[in-house]
Amino acid sequence: MDTVLTLELAGAACCAPVTREVLSAEDAQVHAQTLKAVADPTRLRLLSLIAAGEGGEACVCNLTGPLGISQPTVSHHLKILVQAGILTRARRGNWAYFSLVPGSLDAVGAILVGR
Repeated sequence: MDTVLTLELAGAACCAPVTREVLSAEDAQVHAQTLKAVADPTRLRLLSLIAAGEGGEACVCNLTGPLGISQPTVSHHLKILVQAGILTRARRGNWAYFSLVPGSLDAVGAILVGR
């Protein structure tokens, strides 16, 4: 009887079939870069500060105090977020203002919630 049961199970599907499109290798690489850019507590706080700023932007001069880190360190983190396409940088006089790129995190959010 055990032999019959084993044979029947071997032919059965082990799991439910895939019901939606899966992530391509290329898309996975792009999204991994985005996730890597935000997978840092300081960068997450920077995104939060910028998003909470008036008009959804913040001057670099207003970001060092709340984080308690030096300006060069803040600039390093901002550069990573700009290179990842998450933030934009606009120069106004001597100051740089940063804002979120609209929709830059939408695709990653959709992957995480399974859409």
